[in-house]
Amino acid sequence: MAKSPSLDDYRVPYFGDKKAEKFAPEAIDPAAKPFSTGSKDGDRARLAEIGARLDEQQERLHAQRHHRVLLVLQGMDTSGKDGTVRGVFREVDPLGLRIVPFRAPTPIESAHDFLWRVHMQVPAAGELAVFNRSHYEDVLVPRVTGQIDPQACERRYRQIRDFETMLVENGTTIIKCWLHISKDEQRSRIQARIDDPTKHWKFDLSDIEARKQWDAYQAAYRDALAATSTEIAPWYVIPADSKTHRNVMVAELLLRLMDGLKLEFPPAKPELKGVTVE
Repeated sequence: MAKSPSLDDYRVPYFGDKKAEKFAPEAIDPAAKPFSTGSKDGDRARLAEIGARLDEQQERLHAQRHHRVLLVLQGMDTSGKDGTVRGVFREVDPLGLRIVPFRAPTPIESAHDFLWRVHMQVPAAGELAVFNRSHYEDVLVPRVTGQIDPQACERRYRQIRDFETMLVENGTTIIKCWLHISKDEQRSRIQARIDDPTKHWKFDLSDIEARKQWDAYQAAYRDALAATSTEIAPWYVIPADSKTHRNVMVAELLLRLMDGLKLEFPPAKPELKGVTVE
């Protein structure tokens, strides 16, 4: 009997494990749909079901104001970071939910260490924050463009591990998802943006230049994921050629994380027992 797929089958081996040294994300098929119900309609129904449960858990998280949850979304251009946010959180009340899009650093941000702007955006108690891109941009783009050398890159990996350890030790639960898209699917999505004038705002000619460095970016992602996937802040590879399945898988991971926190509403207030409003 074939083994049923597990979310942990898509977890990047932890840093320090010999398996991490041999980690090859390209071995995972970006077109795979291991958690699909078998149809798009079924997947959408499953996503709505998970969304309703996430909404319940997020309300408890916000009411309790004890735990902090951080979801990191990374991926190549057009891998679906924006679409994942829209799809996964469609049913979730925005109260206590914060989406943080990271763009190129401003001059002020560049004058500080690379984690300075990130630390200001981490979730507060009772908050679920979603990083659309993140501090990982600073071990991807600068590496590919030659702005940092291998020694600086390794130093940043270590600083990221230390930074995320500090967050976890202070009550933040972290889950990181790499949206794994194929080169052919990216070409199709970029062309669709070019062909649709209403999508031009999402496109820049630099996207085509970055695509020319596809192999370099894949190598940068492979090394970054292997160097920063830890037991307390794991990376998961999300096959992302299918938008609907991508959303289902991220939602399943987040729901598992939220369920694991055993969130509860705060205790009832004794002083309100028997109180009536005239």
